[in-house]
Amino acid sequence: MEMHYKVGIIGATGMVGQRFITLLADHPWFEITVLAASPRSAGKTYKEALGGRWVMKAELPEKVKNMVVLDATADIEKISSMVDFVFCAVDMKKDEIKALEKAYAQAECPVVSNNSANRFTPDVPMLIPEINPGHAKVIEAQKKNLGTKRGFIAVKSNCSLQSYVPALYPLHEKFGVKDVLVCTYQAISGAGKTFDRWPEMIDNVIPYIGGEEEKSEKEPLKIWGEVVDGEIVPATEPHFTAQCLRVPVSDGHMAAVFVRFENKPTKEEIIEVWKNFAGRPQELQLPHAPKQFLNYFEEDNMPQTKLNRDLEGGMAVSIGRLREDTQYDYKFVCLSHNTLRGAAGGAVLAAELLCAEGYIDAKN
Repeated sequence: MEMHYKVGIIGATGMVGQRFITLLADHPWFEITVLAASPRSAGKTYKEALGGRWVMKAELPEKVKNMVVLDATADIEKISSMVDFVFCAVDMKKDEIKALEKAYAQAECPVVSNNSANRFTPDVPMLIPEINPGHAKVIEAQKKNLGTKRGFIAVKSNCSLQSYVPALYPLHEKFGVKDVLVCTYQAISGAGKTFDRWPEMIDNVIPYIGGEEEKSEKEPLKIWGEVVDGEIVPATEPHFTAQCLRVPVSDGHMAAVFVRFENKPTKEEIIEVWKNFAGRPQELQLPHAPKQFLNYFEEDNMPQTKLNRDLEGGMAVSIGRLREDTQYDYKFVCLSHNTLRGAAGGAVLAAELLCAEGYIDAKN
């Protein structure tokens, strides 16, 4: 597929914005054309605006160092005229983010957002590309509601559920998942932090992450929902209950999952389903699609965060320790890279899907 799109990154100085830059620096379809951030960064070169806050392992790419940062809010018209679409990863209040994303969409600039503000807007698709690519069709209704020709908003789901929802989804299709109990063990980069900037997290576990448990219980139902009359109607089951803990890990969210089925499968049947599951990104061979999306490890002590979070460029999900349970039918663990599959990488894959499926066109 030969494609070329000019893209902007809104919120380019934050941790997820930086991750977008590393993912897009050599992207075969997407060219970084605009970087935008808050008024205090606007007018400076990207390197000056960062002021030594580059936290990625990769070097700061040469091609963005001297790009002048624009004002994410004041320069909407200008930015929209320079790009085919934008990625949004801003650190603002929810209502401000909603207004900002809507303003870009109404300026005829599609927005692929990493933010949570619009996840429950009924006509905004919340995409895990392998799982619910069909939700993109709600975009037509959203454009009608916004009165736009090409502007719309699409979001990705919360990073905490990108490890266990992909593992449960194909099992639900086949065996009917009734009840899920999940405990997540979440990395500090999910809070936009590193150990240097959050020393309290060293040798510590914090059993609370604001809003996370509600998201982990509610968002899967929207992902499992269906498009009816121009909006996404969430599913009513499986039933989810979640507990989310912050653990002293730089990157990678792990989940311990307990599951009850309508028709209890054998262990072999479950592993077979995981092994054979592929989605639209794999069919289309999108640049960031993992070749094997769900990977099952036989060893008792796998997957491990440090060893497996970067599997397939951090875009694959690792699963292990599947065994029968005394109260539920089965239990297992899952792992995904929270800023790659979970955040920026998931948004890049969603954008690749939307471009490949014709929802975003290149203006020139």
